[in-house]
Amino acid sequence: MLDPSPILRQLAKEKVDYVVIGGIAMTARGCAHVTDDLDICYRRTPSNLAAIAAALAPLHPYLRGAPPGLPFRLDVPTLQAGLNFTLITDQGALDLLGEVSGVGTYDDVFAHSTEEDLYGLRGRVLSVEALIASKKAAARIKDRNHLLELEELKKMQEDKG
Repeated sequence: MLDPSPILRQLAKEKVDYVVIGGIAMTARGCAHVTDDLDICYRRTPSNLAAIAAALAPLHPYLRGAPPGLPFRLDVPTLQAGLNFTLITDQGALDLLGEVSGVGTYDDVFAHSTEEDLYGLRGRVLSVEALIASKKAAARIKDRNHLLELEELKKMQEDKG
């Protein structure tokens, strides 16, 4: 199981604007889901792209699944040229998403998140409702079980409130 805290600490150190989405967000919201990567949606401003590049440089990010030795540098021009990046780092797998299907851009994702305690840090986490929307939009086979769990969690939260 992934320990995302070293990556989250690096992002906090450089004051990166991001929202945790995906499996770690599911766990933070109360699901029993286990994941092997950290998924974040990030703000695409030049200053935030520079902060991401600075935060991840010590973790030696590389394109996940790319052939060894393929030249790759995660820097501002690379981040500007792409939108979504699936990376492997010294601390585990990290997916950087500029947009989230079913939710939208960083600003939309931010609007559907709350600040939470994450591994000893404060960070933004996507809401249960937005996680459901993103899983429905992704429509992958693995998301079917996630949807069942998230919808049950939402129901339990509604019953409490």
